Amino acid sequence: MAKVVKVIEVLAQSPKGWEDAVQGAVAEASKTLRNIRSIYIKEFTAEVDNGKISNYRINAKVSFDLESERSG
Repeated sequence: MAKVVKVIEVLAQSPKGWEDAVQGAVAEASKTLRNIRSIYIKEFTAEVDNGKISNYRINAKVSFDLESERSG
């Protein structure tokens, strides 16, 4: 039996760093999704204010298994 996997795109940011932005994306997605299997980072960007990075941003794809309903 094949699994059905869905992929959604997520944007996240953090003033601490890209890794923290990724952790935040997974934490936020986990609030409404179950069975998260992976996260693929498509893009890293940063917001700069007065010559310093103020926000680290990511654009990511989150993959998760869909649960199938089985009737008896």
